[in-house]
Amino acid sequence: MSDERKKIIERILEYEAEMFLRVPVDEEPSCRARMQDMILHRRAQFAGWSDTTCLSYLDDLERAKASGMNLMTLKYARMDKLINPLSENPCIGEILDRFITWQRDFISQYPVIMQGGRDIAGFARYLRAELETYSGKTLELLLADVVKAEQEKGNLSIAVYRELARQSGFSSLDDMEKALSIQNH
Repeated sequence: MSDERKKIIERILEYEAEMFLRVPVDEEPSCRARMQDMILHRRAQFAGWSDTTCLSYLDDLERAKASGMNLMTLKYARMDKLINPLSENPCIGEILDRFITWQRDFISQYPVIMQGGRDIAGFARYLRAELETYSGKTLELLLADVVKAEQEKGNLSIAVYRELARQSGFSSLDDMEKALSIQNH
């Protein structure tokens, strides 16, 4: 990963963390106490994104902040069905369909890693809510990344978890699966 890409992703993570910490809640969520874990997962999310898509999403975050909008508040409000859909962009359904397929494949290949993770319905609800916060430009660019990965027989869910495994000190997803399997028994 280039230094420039790392800088872009770190700026994204700074905006996301700032917004996340300001999401109004009735009860303090446990993930706020584990911000480093959240940041680790969010950093891995961008493993399959092009630099152009990352830059576009950074622009979305910058524009939201400048206008006083909190994209994390909107995402969680959508997940909880507290607000109506934020976007009806057709890219959302296309991206979602492909990621659901990839996530199912990942879960079947690495069930131990996914123990305690979101089931497919929860994954779809989370991803749809997040995608609805992206600009049309970011959605189009992300769809292009998804199509490219699909054409290359890639799986962006695996790319995310491969990066998560790497950041967690594992040499591969298979090593992570094996280590977690041993740890759970």
